[in-house]
Amino acid sequence: MIKKIKGTPKRPRLYIYRSNKHIYAQIIDDLTSHIIATSSSIAIDLKNHIKQTKNCETAKLIGKSIANKCIKKGILKVLLDRGSRKYHGRIKALADSARENGLDF
Repeated sequence: MIKKIKGTPKRPRLYIYRSNKHIYAQIIDDLTSHIIATSSSIAIDLKNHIKQTKNCETAKLIGKSIANKCIKKGILKVLLDRGSRKYHGRIKALADSARENGLDF
């Protein structure tokens, strides 16, 4: 049984998707079906800083990037949506990095 997590304008949802090669993070407001910010290991602005796309160091960079984008838009509180994945490895590294850089969840 999977719980449905709903983001609001005051507290949007931080959705993390991990594939075998890449990791993606999106800030989503579910009431308006609007993606507020996004960052991933295939983003052009991060490609120069990433040596390998499927490790925890890359996840930390993406967590820092998504946190900075949220803070610029005035979003400090989010809900973490990790899908059906365990809170471990790259997902944990991204979430911890986002917390260290100012997001609250």
